[in-house]
Amino acid sequence: MTILIFGLLIFLGIHSVGLFAPTWRQRRVARLGVGAWKGLFSLIAVAGFVLIIWGFQRARLDPVLLYASPAWLGHLNALFTLVGFILLAAAYVPGNRIKAKIGHPMVAGVKIWALGHLLAIGFLRDVLLFGAFLAWAIAAFAILRRRDRASGVTYPPGTLKGDVITLVVGVVAWGLFAFWLHGPLIGVRPFG
Repeated sequence: MTILIFGLLIFLGIHSVGLFAPTWRQRRVARLGVGAWKGLFSLIAVAGFVLIIWGFQRARLDPVLLYASPAWLGHLNALFTLVGFILLAAAYVPGNRIKAKIGHPMVAGVKIWALGHLLAIGFLRDVLLFGAFLAWAIAAFAILRRRDRASGVTYPPGTLKGDVITLVVGVVAWGLFAFWLHGPLIGVRPFG
């Protein structure tokens, strides 16, 4: 579990620098340059992500069940994850009304994805992993939306075309991941 915790601290920590220490981050970017900062950020994030994967796989060897969820919460988790993928798509597809309304759909998607998994899976390793992501996403979303309001940030209005593309991309990505990639990459096949 130590490796998983260390990975979460590194990965979520580097993703929190701009949230909790924006002036420190700006000074580093000014000193290193944008490209070097992005490279360093990516290197640290990838290292944390690798540790999360390694730590999670090791934690599977010694499962500790904290609570057992009813089977229907697994189905609800699939729906939550679908919404999470649509929100993830909304972060990147230009001209959609989801981004215009939510502002930070990727972070909102992480919240929904993590909550769904927490409801459906009660092993200690899962509670640690998804609980950490949920706590981070809640804090990040609140900070980012507060900053938007303070700065008067508005997002361009979306279009029906942008909404349709967002939904199609999100649903297709979810389907590919849920039915074909989740098993080989995560080790669990959500749909048998």
